[in-house]
Amino acid sequence: MESRVLLRTFCLIFGLGAVWGLGVDPSLQIDVLTELELGESTTGVRQVPGLHNGTKAFLFQDTPRSIKASTATAEQFFQKLRNKHEFTILVTLKQTHLNSGVILSIHHLDHRYLELESSGHRNEVRLHYRSGSHRPHTEVFPYILADDKWHKLSLAISASHLILHIDCNKIYERVVEKPSTDLPLGTTFWLGQRNNAHGYFKGIMQDVQLLVMPQGFIAQCPDLNRTCPTCNDFHGLVQKIMELQDILAKTSAKLSRAEQRMNRLDQCYCERTCTMKGTTYREFESWIDGCKNCTCLNGTIQCETLICPNPDCPLKSALAYVDGKCCKECKSICQFQGRTYFEGERNTVYSSSGVCVLYECKDQTMKLVENSGCPALDCPESHQITLSHSCCKVCKGYDFCSERRNCMENSVCRNLNDRAVCSCRDGFRALREDNAYCEDIDECAEGRHYCRENTMCVNTPGSFMCICKTGYIRIDDYSCTEHDECITNQHNCDENALCFNTVGGHNCVCKPGYTGNGTTSFSQRMSAARAVSQTLARLTPSAMTSPRLAWTR
Repeated sequence: MESRVLLRTFCLIFGLGAVWGLGVDPSLQIDVLTELELGESTTGVRQVPGLHNGTKAFLFQDTPRSIKASTATAEQFFQKLRNKHEFTILVTLKQTHLNSGVILSIHHLDHRYLELESSGHRNEVRLHYRSGSHRPHTEVFPYILADDKWHKLSLAISASHLILHIDCNKIYERVVEKPSTDLPLGTTFWLGQRNNAHGYFKGIMQDVQLLVMPQGFIAQCPDLNRTCPTCNDFHGLVQKIMELQDILAKTSAKLSRAEQRMNRLDQCYCERTCTMKGTTYREFESWIDGCKNCTCLNGTIQCETLICPNPDCPLKSALAYVDGKCCKECKSICQFQGRTYFEGERNTVYSSSGVCVLYECKDQTMKLVENSGCPALDCPESHQITLSHSCCKVCKGYDFCSERRNCMENSVCRNLNDRAVCSCRDGFRALREDNAYCEDIDECAEGRHYCRENTMCVNTPGSFMCICKTGYIRIDDYSCTEHDECITNQHNCDENALCFNTVGGHNCVCKPGYTGNGTTSFSQRMSAARAVSQTLARLTPSAMTSPRLAWTR
């Protein structure tokens, strides 16, 4: 009962939705007479007037002949036909009275995979074929075809369903063993005969075609009713429903197991942590990194520029930078010869006789530092430099940075003539006046970049980079131009869709006779099949959560 309701629903939807034009897709058509290139030089046949003047007609004479497709042509035929379960044989013919002959034959050695024969002696049409079990079969249809009159014949096969039309009238409809089209290499194609010596057809043939499509008889008789789906369609639909039911059952089981795991996870507390320079910090924990105040939030480190306090220092102290810290702190000072020195700073004083005396600020008093002697220099006196914090001279080019370690992140030490200073790396700016701490300059946010049209500026540590917008390709480091994805075949359009280039991208439009979003196209017949799946979803409660049926040709 359910199958009859399903089939009735399927037929109704196809009656409303499956409307094809009368044209046939060339990729689904085998025009036998055209491909065989019959002509006046072909022995045993000659061109004669046909039932109509639209195509050529040929008289197959009662003389020795060999109308056989070449190996290359036959393989082109079989590439379209091989492993297909829906196809139609079409022919317009006028067979000589009482002639028994083969209309067409596809066979390999002694195995007839598909042979259509008309017997004028027994007044019957015969179909010889091999089934999927590789057994030979013959279907006999009593009918007088060899009467020296014009007839239109079509034999449509859809899986195990067979329909014979003659002169646009349905003569026979049967359920048979499913024909096999698993054609091996070396299979031959004959027209008007079984081989060189047997099954000669006598008469005229016109419009001999093989259509690899369901209900191909419409191409011969456009007024015939084809509202109902084919047997192969129905079998495919049933198979898809069974697959969806299996997918639904497996998905439901997976969801159930996932819910159980989530319920167990809800009972756990998993704290997220942050790691910076080898140190792990807990959620909401804050710390100071150089001149940045950082916090661990949801497993992510967020840092802001540190705002330094400005405390009031006690007597004989003042604010000064301390090694390893960003902000100034109160530090003891010394007053000496009208200048202020911080704790640990040194200064030289030279007497009138040129003797150097070294003082150091210690415990708020400038104290004399004992002279322990100076190392010998290996440079001439003209290249020797006098320093303000040491009585020992040095040679030009001395590496003062080797004595200094207070240039921090993104800052480098540079040697001057008589001292070392800190300098920010390129792309960074100083966070304090001695350049010991520096922060990255966001060139993108401040408009200090060179990115041109069709690009996006992305900040990087110490610099920036220009990224091409979607649909554009790079010219140089700063410029991009439009990219035609259609010409370079770098689009995602379906094979049955057309690609149209647009500014910054492309559009996919289905070819005539197809429907879809352009990246996935369906024939109009397949579109109706999708409508079936939607109707079934409304009829079957269990299908309400099932995925949409995926139809392929």
